Amino acid sequence: MVTDHSEQARTVDVVVDFVCVYCYLAFTRFRRAAQRYRDRGGTVRVRFRPFQLRPDASPDGEPVFAVHARERGEAFARRVAADTTIGTADGLDIRLGGAVFTNTADAHRLVATAAEQGLAEEMVQRLFRAYFADGVNIADAHVLDRLAAEVGVTPGTGDPGDPDALHRALAEVRASGVRTVPSFRFDDGTVLEGERTEDEFAAALSRTTSSARHRRAEPTSSQNRATSSGVL
Repeated sequence: MVTDHSEQARTVDVVVDFVCVYCYLAFTRFRRAAQRYRDRGGTVRVRFRPFQLRPDASPDGEPVFAVHARERGEAFARRVAADTTIGTADGLDIRLGGAVFTNTADAHRLVATAAEQGLAEEMVQRLFRAYFADGVNIADAHVLDRLAAEVGVTPGTGDPGDPDALHRALAEVRASGVRTVPSFRFDDGTVLEGERTEDEFAAALSRTTSSARHRRAEPTSSQNRATSSGVL
């Protein structure tokens, strides 16, 4: 019996951080490619792995404009804030000038809770939109509770007796060799990093699991912008 590879069950480890605009773009494209694959009868299991570009960021939040001005100069900050084109080709409303830069630890914890309830993809997408379009502090407990309710996630279902779970997960991601985000690791060994297209993700999903063992697609300089700016 011959099985069409488009109907195979695929597993993808997705590593992103919510203050990275290229993670938002890449995840949106990946999710659309995954939906195309699912529409053909395939199954895609997505496992989210946490990553923090700035683990020392304060959960109190700070306008990202101020962060840019302090670290890269006011001219850079104004240029970024004035960019109204990023995301438009993907149908995303991205307002870089209005983002509140913050610590993303609790946002990652919320995704872990959402994963237990089968709503991780929806929760990740909502967190990105909250950060880049709504201009809210995604470290604020009240904000996270509201976003969780919008998605249908019941907060606080994780193990309250294991406060170090996130730190272990972050360490595991580092130990696996991930040094940049976004990173997408497919079950056939394919690794896509940086800002990728929807078609690249679709091709990786459609590839048979035996045809590309340990294949790593290195990002070009234009695709590897996530860590170059840190907060973008």
